[in-house]
Amino acid sequence: MNAPKLEPRRAFSPQTLADDEPALVAAAKAGNVAPFETLVNRYERKIFRLTQNITQNREDAEDAMQEAFLKAYEHLGDFQGNSRFYTWLVRIAVNQALMKLRKRRPGVVSLDQEMGTDEEAIPREVEDWGPSPEQRYAQTELGEILAKAIGELDPPFRIVFQLRDIEELSTEETADVLGLSVPAVKSRLLRARLKLRQHLNRYFRRGVHS
Repeated sequence: MNAPKLEPRRAFSPQTLADDEPALVAAAKAGNVAPFETLVNRYERKIFRLTQNITQNREDAEDAMQEAFLKAYEHLGDFQGNSRFYTWLVRIAVNQALMKLRKRRPGVVSLDQEMGTDEEAIPREVEDWGPSPEQRYAQTELGEILAKAIGELDPPFRIVFQLRDIEELSTEETADVLGLSVPAVKSRLLRARLKLRQHLNRYFRRGVHS
């Protein structure tokens, strides 16, 4: 009697899981470094942009990014999959970047500090305005002006704006990452957009193509 033919064991290939984040995470949890490297390659530019916008310092941003990936790898077993891996990674990166920012600027406003604004006092119709300055400037040579304006926002507003409008996390994900309520995230995002609109308004009056 012939022995049953066994199928060859399939070797892991990051390419086969390129669009499957949960599978990459599961493989990394199993002790395979290659899938975690795939995740690093996928997200390192976005995480660096995030830490750069928080710290406003390239060296601090690079250190925070590296530390975020190291911590994520060290604590990969703690990731339960209740959120996207990227959202979990962003939370770690924000914490690392804030630590750098607080060391460089000890008096920085904490994210959980009340900002003294009643969300209900802001006109609701503002949220329904047309294309925002950030969206229009992102498509023009004036992107550097927007980047400078974003950098001048207070950290609580800048970080919320970064996560929601640049990294495109949902309001709920942003609230989870920052440990804020959903209304607080909405309020700070709206205030950030209003501040940017006010800052950039004079350039729109001149005309983007003038």
